[in-house]
Amino acid sequence: MARVGRREEPMLSRGTEWLSASHRLRPAGPLATSAVDETLVRAARATGAHIGVLYLLDADDEVLLMQAQLGLPGPMIGQWGRLRAEAGVPATVAVRKGERVWVPDLEELARRFPAMAFLVPYHFSVLATPLRVGGRVAGSWVLMWSSSQAPRLGAYELGVVDEATRRMQELLAETAEDGQRPPVTPQPRTLTPLPPPPSDVGRSLAAFGFADRLRDGCVSLDLNGHITYLNDPAAALLGGAPTALLGRVVWEAVDWLRGPTFKERFRHAVVGQQPTSCRLGTSGGTTVEARLHPDPSGVSLHLMTIGQTALGDGSAHPQPHHLHELLHLAATLTRALTVRQVVELVSDHMMAACGVHSMAVFLAEGGRLRALGSHGFSSTFLERLNGLPVDSRTMTGQVARTGEARFYSDREEMGGLYQPALDADDMQAWAFLPLSLSDRAAGTCVVAFEQPHPFTCSERATLTSLSGMMAQALDRALLYEAKDNAAHCLQTSLLPHRLPEIDGLETAARYVPATRGVGIGGDFYDLIRLHDHAAVAVIGDVQGHNLAAAALMGQVRTAIHATATDPDADPGTVLRNANRLLLDLDTDLFTSCLLLHLDLRLRAFSVANAGHLPPLLRAPGGVAEPVDVPPGPLLGIDPDAEYPTMQVPFSPGAVLALYTDGLIEAPGVYLGDAIARLAAHLTKAGPQPLHSLGEAMLDQAPAAEQRGDDIALLLLEHLPRP
Repeated sequence: MARVGRREEPMLSRGTEWLSASHRLRPAGPLATSAVDETLVRAARATGAHIGVLYLLDADDEVLLMQAQLGLPGPMIGQWGRLRAEAGVPATVAVRKGERVWVPDLEELARRFPAMAFLVPYHFSVLATPLRVGGRVAGSWVLMWSSSQAPRLGAYELGVVDEATRRMQELLAETAEDGQRPPVTPQPRTLTPLPPPPSDVGRSLAAFGFADRLRDGCVSLDLNGHITYLNDPAAALLGGAPTALLGRVVWEAVDWLRGPTFKERFRHAVVGQQPTSCRLGTSGGTTVEARLHPDPSGVSLHLMTIGQTALGDGSAHPQPHHLHELLHLAATLTRALTVRQVVELVSDHMMAACGVHSMAVFLAEGGRLRALGSHGFSSTFLERLNGLPVDSRTMTGQVARTGEARFYSDREEMGGLYQPALDADDMQAWAFLPLSLSDRAAGTCVVAFEQPHPFTCSERATLTSLSGMMAQALDRALLYEAKDNAAHCLQTSLLPHRLPEIDGLETAARYVPATRGVGIGGDFYDLIRLHDHAAVAVIGDVQGHNLAAAALMGQVRTAIHATATDPDADPGTVLRNANRLLLDLDTDLFTSCLLLHLDLRLRAFSVANAGHLPPLLRAPGGVAEPVDVPPGPLLGIDPDAEYPTMQVPFSPGAVLALYTDGLIEAPGVYLGDAIARLAAHLTKAGPQPLHSLGEAMLDQAPAAEQRGDDIALLLLEHLPRP
């Protein structure tokens, strides 16, 4: 295939005509590095690419470091100088997969690499090629073209790339001390494009004369933004003498060019190699239109005064693809934990950024499309599409299969594509966006507009970027929900399904999972029936909020059950046995535990404490106070630990509250004050059924957004005899 807009080039032979004679030498050390750079420059020139970048892996194979670059605008060198090996950009994917990555346009970039698309929302094509040294992938090199001059990667271009890759690999192998890893430099080398053919002196003087006679400002900038020429009107607008401004970075020398707008337009011009413009206000209140005309050697800046119009009237050039909204969405999606949150966040941003009226999300599961969520669509629309096979003749199925977006500006363009669903809602324009995960189509996002809506290239890329970010967020949310469901199932199986009935004792228990992270923790409670009038009550907290903590909690409960039913084992003895078990398990987790032996005939309970919060005891019709139980150390620390046992009256009508720290702990609150506050609330609650009392106590817990711990609560009331 030939390059668009270029003549058909002959397929490369082994002669590799584009290489100079010096390339056929075999230099070593610094000379080899110079030859690598020259190969990169000549490959870019031969294929028409205006940007070329070389990356090598660091010593830990975790980061790609930029080693050399050609044509990148100065503000982007630092931004792309270090790439995490797992990042989703063409250069890193080429390294991970060991194969070329070709992205022909911005729409494809938005679909496959949405994060890169909203960081670099310009019209360009990119090819990333892996570099192998000593049998392993050591890095990659990248070529970029403006979309208007992008190649179709015909035989000529592929031949140039293949030969340049082979040459770079040979040269890098020469520099590798162990034959495996070439040396890596911390700062990239900036390469100079091959000079254009020399022009005659008369033509150059005529060009200077042309610029000096203009009343508008004319400025020449290199790729890093340095001023290399300016005429007198430009110097007047920029606020300095020509000699003082030459060689300086324009946005550092001029205060009204320091904002993000001009630098973003400069990057757009250099990367996309397309003219662009913006309107800016000078420090003197003048409005200036800045027009940027790029080529691979730099940017010609045309400054034209258009009056004293205040900015903010809508004349300023918009940020491409609603960059602010995309950045904000990317930040907020990192906090979305559930599918519902993802759908709501994306629908809000689509409505704000693109004027979308309705949105629905379908995920491919078991060969069928399942509706995950929607906003604005009728239930009839969802019912007609939900559950259809992925291979059905609907646009949702086609996009899910192919991973290619489809846009329809009006109903006439849509034709008869699954008319039953379209007739359900009176929408006039549609976009069907792929939800792709790791180059795998996973579903379809459908958005619709109430009026006919012509989709610009910029808007297509914006919507595709949004769907790409949504797909990644949905992947995380689905994984989180799966883990959360598994955690809840495990938690439910480890905690008592119901408390035993004991004559003269009313009981109630509640467990509330943590609001952040996996919905499982180490908090536990139990009530073990000994006989008709006696029971053992337990509450505890295993360190951590993960599956390991939950598993250890189950083992602690088992150990307590094994000895608590022994009539000769007091609470201190039971805790000592549990402590030895934890030490035998050689776990890194520690456990707090409070254990009570209730005897309703004696109207008392004996209690021992292993580093847990004190129980609250409300006397019949009286005040609730913490029981000052002598604390022993946490379980699993000291093999010789002792847990003293004390006896406390438990009269009919009295209420005991056993709880974990999630019920009272909050940032900035002293623990003793929090316990006193809970006791006061228990006093104020007065007589009421225990399940109602439990709900009232949970209402006093810290707000969900402030709580990162789970809660266990066990309430026991000694019922008065009739």
